[in-house]
Amino acid sequence: MKIAVVTESFLPQLNGVTNSVVRVLETLHADGHEAIVISPTTPGDEHLGYAVHRSGSLPLMRFPMGVPHRALQSTLEAFAPDVVHAAAPFLLGRKALAVCARTGIPSVAVYQTDVAGYLQRYGVGFARPMLDRFVAGVHALADRTLAPTPQTAEQLGRLGIENVHVWGRGVDSRLFHPVRRESPGALALRERAAPNGELLIGYVGRLAAEKQVGRLHELIGMPGARFLVVGDGPERPRLAQAFAHDPVTFTGQLQGPELADAFAALDVFVHFGTEETFGQTIQEAQATGLPVVAPAVGGPLHLVDEGRTGLLVDPAERRGFRRAVERLAADATLRARLGEAGRRAVLGRSWEANNRQLLEHYRAVIAATRARAGAS
Repeated sequence: MKIAVVTESFLPQLNGVTNSVVRVLETLHADGHEAIVISPTTPGDEHLGYAVHRSGSLPLMRFPMGVPHRALQSTLEAFAPDVVHAAAPFLLGRKALAVCARTGIPSVAVYQTDVAGYLQRYGVGFARPMLDRFVAGVHALADRTLAPTPQTAEQLGRLGIENVHVWGRGVDSRLFHPVRRESPGALALRERAAPNGELLIGYVGRLAAEKQVGRLHELIGMPGARFLVVGDGPERPRLAQAFAHDPVTFTGQLQGPELADAFAALDVFVHFGTEETFGQTIQEAQATGLPVVAPAVGGPLHLVDEGRTGLLVDPAERRGFRRAVERLAADATLRARLGEAGRRAVLGRSWEANNRQLLEHYRAVIAATRARAGAS
C-alpha cells in the first residue's frame, strides 16, 4: 500500500501522537509499504527513508500547531496514496481529510487528543461547544475514525461522529521490563533519587498543565518516600521551583533504554491527568511491572483494572491519591501483585500486533471506497 501520514505532531516533538506515528512508520517500513509524512515539524527531509514534507505552523500553548500550506493537495495528488492516515487531525488534518473527501482518496482519522479538554484546562472552556462541533466536522470528513478506547468511542458517538472503531496503542514489553530494575542505569538513578533506600514514587510524561503534575504536592511528606519526575515541557520551570525544597528529582526528557531504566527505578507509578484519551505511560509502567495509581476517568479506565492491575482514584476526592499511594507503600505484597498482573495484562499489546489491526482498517476503507466507485 501507499500511505500518506498527515500528523499534527512529529519529531523532534515527543508526545503520544509523535510516538504512535513513529511506531506506525516502523511497521509500514518493516512490511515494505510506501509512505510519506506531512507534519508541522521535522528534524530532516526523511524518516526511515520516507519523505517528510513540512507544513506551516503557529505556536499554540507553546506547541507548534500545523497549518495547511498551498502545496498540501498537490503533494497528496503527486504521491497518489491508497489511503491517508490523519493523526490527531486539527487544522492540518482537516485540510487533508477535506482533500480526500473531494478527490475520493480513502481516509482514516485517528482521534488522540482531547483539544477541547486541554483548552478548558488553559482557561478557555467557554469554547468547548464550538470545538466539539469542529472536531465532529473534522471526523465527518473521514471514511473511518479510530478511537483509543471504548469510552472515547462512545464519547465521539455522542458528538455525532459515525463509523468509529477502537484502535488502541501498543507497548514495547521487551524494552519496558521488570528485569531492568537491576540494570546499571536504574540502580544509578535509584541511588541518586532515593539514596537511603526510600520508596521511590514517580511520574513519567509531558510536563504540561493538563497533566496536573502539581498534584504531586498531595504526596509530599509521606514518611520513607522520595519522588521522581521524568519528562519535559512548558510546566517544568514552574514545577522545579514549586518542589525546590522537597525530595523530588527531575531527570528531564529521557528516551529508549534510559527511559526504560527510569521506569524500572520506581516502586510506584502515579498519573494525575484527568484528560487522557489513552495514557501510554501507564502501559509502559505496567509492562515494567509497576503498580499504577491513576484517576478513574478517561483512558485509565480502559487500562487499569481497579484492585487487580492498579488503583483508580476519584480525582475530586480529597487526599484520594495520598490514600492510594500510602496503601501501596505499606504493602509490598500488594505492590508486587498489582505489578505482576499489570504486566500480564499488556503482554499481548505489542506494537506489531497493534499496527496489524491498523493495516486492516486501511484495507477496509480502501475496499469500501472501491466498492462505492464500482457501484457508481
